[in-house]
Amino acid sequence: MADGIELAATIFFPDHGDGPWPALMEALPYRKDDVTASSAGHYASLADAGYMLCWLDIRGTGSSGGIATDEYSAAERADLVAVVDWLATQPWSSGAVGMFGTSYGGFNSLQCALEAPPALKAIVPIFASDDRYADDVHYYGGALKQLDVVDYPTYMVAMNAMPPVPSLWGEDWRDEWQRRLEGTEPWFLTWLAHQQRDEYWRYGSAREDIERITAATMIVGGWADGYTNIALRSFPRMQAPTRLLLGPWSHGSPESCRPGPNIDFEAELLRWFDRWLKGIENGIDDEPPIVVYQQRSTTPDPLRGEVRGEWRAEPTWPPDRLRPSPYALGDAEPGGLAAGAGPTDTLRVDGSVGETAWISCAAALPWGQSADQRPDEARSLTYTWAPLGEDLELFGHPRLRVRVTCDRPTAYLSAKITDVFPDGTSSLVVRGMVNLAHRDPDAPPAALTAGEPIELDLELEAIAWTIDAGHRLRLDLAGADWPNAWPPPDAATLTIDRSTAELELPVLAGPPPITDRPPLRTLTGRQHGTESTEDDWWRWELDDDGTGIRVARTGYGGTAQLDGSRSPYRDRYEGVVGVSLDAPGVAFADGQAEFEVGYPEATVRISSHVRLDSDADTYRVTIELVADEDGQERFRKTWERTFPRELQ
Repeated sequence: MADGIELAATIFFPDHGDGPWPALMEALPYRKDDVTASSAGHYASLADAGYMLCWLDIRGTGSSGGIATDEYSAAERADLVAVVDWLATQPWSSGAVGMFGTSYGGFNSLQCALEAPPALKAIVPIFASDDRYADDVHYYGGALKQLDVVDYPTYMVAMNAMPPVPSLWGEDWRDEWQRRLEGTEPWFLTWLAHQQRDEYWRYGSAREDIERITAATMIVGGWADGYTNIALRSFPRMQAPTRLLLGPWSHGSPESCRPGPNIDFEAELLRWFDRWLKGIENGIDDEPPIVVYQQRSTTPDPLRGEVRGEWRAEPTWPPDRLRPSPYALGDAEPGGLAAGAGPTDTLRVDGSVGETAWISCAAALPWGQSADQRPDEARSLTYTWAPLGEDLELFGHPRLRVRVTCDRPTAYLSAKITDVFPDGTSSLVVRGMVNLAHRDPDAPPAALTAGEPIELDLELEAIAWTIDAGHRLRLDLAGADWPNAWPPPDAATLTIDRSTAELELPVLAGPPPITDRPPLRTLTGRQHGTESTEDDWWRWELDDDGTGIRVARTGYGGTAQLDGSRSPYRDRYEGVVGVSLDAPGVAFADGQAEFEVGYPEATVRISSHVRLDSDADTYRVTIELVADEDGQERFRKTWERTFPRELQ
């Protein structure tokens, strides 16, 4: 790089021909040579389709030099532009480069495209977002994520402190490891210091300047994932050739994750790159630009393998047959905690409501799907409309318009739409939540005035779902969405004015303009994350242990044998989150992560422990990092910080 730092990449070449070839790149912080080494076959397969494939460790991670100061740093973006230029100017290169990636690699594909390096002709962001504050693992509706604290922020502390692979770095690998141990600061501390959508979050959020992207862009999203809003939000503003592929999936692989149906996604990826990097007239740019799996009433099950529905295509967004349709809350049957008499309903916030819903950024089950919503609905305000006389087809962003009064400066409002079966089973369709102090996304947060009503216009997340005739539509309102979001600071009392409130639904009226099924190949029998073993397991427990604290626990991990290693690679992730039933501001998240690699030169073990506690006014965080070499402690460091809750 320009500052002398060297980046490490694994380069895959086609197994036939002499080139030149176009290049594809995925750039990640997840250590290609040990932690994610099992993905090598995927890259080799793409290369064999006639591409030079670059799998890059970003700066300060894996065997790349430097320090990983934060995700999506300015230095990282400059590095990506330099690597694109390098790939385009090699003797074996055709001069055309594409980028793709799931999650992190999708984010930085968008970010690099904003820089418009001339050789970058096409990108495929998969399960990524154009808004780092609104739709990532950090904040949700202006509230801190909770269960995510024990996952991504925790394991990145440990992963960023692992050494470069000794055989790749060279004899002075321990010196580089020491620099990394001493120079790495937990990214989580920066995220807690920016509790509002400020310039920090705007940097790297392609939403601000999506029109600047000139690379042909295929956006891939999943309805059970937290990164799908980019699709319908940014598509109308894109100036480059753009395609949307929206399936039922959680934050995993369209080829293997639950819920299905799964598709041959590699074929779709290659069709896109073949058209825009090789110039092959394969017709993908002549097909309808929106390919969507229209989900349909499906019994809730955290382990379900497939959602009912069908693949279809739309020629435009918004569709010509889209009819925003208001449903007045006054016309619905009140239930749960809703009083049913008079124009208003009163809700005292319970910080533990939300446990039956999925976790936004879940890559595996059961976190990526929801259960029957009725246990949460018993502690919420519910509004249920009469049974449908015909199918109700939804595609887009529902909106809730309601007058809300609160007795505290800060409170949250969670809204969930559910599909109620004739037997009463309630299946989650889509959700949205807002910290009421952050009610205007275009203005700085502002405290509520006790007793003074506000007019709220809440956009829920994007969805494609058809509610079967005979089923009922329901709206659930609560003061929390736990443990997806951190609980609000107080047990506030919310008053909902039912007399003027309405739920606006994105209804598709009439027959679809395209009746042919999109040319997708469906895969079966390849789903992951559904079996529990001693090394690779999940656990989801909810209990009241008698102390007035409700907790949720999770854990997973695995082992693998790496080429040339002296012992199996091992990783482990565990966490517990909790909230007080009496005072929702009293909450905690406690996560641990551990990586162990038996390199020929040494066995390295890195562990991290992140503990975040809150009360109504403060976040208190303690982070501990420990590094061992051959069973002997080499490094230990503890960070302790206190942050005020800034209208959180």
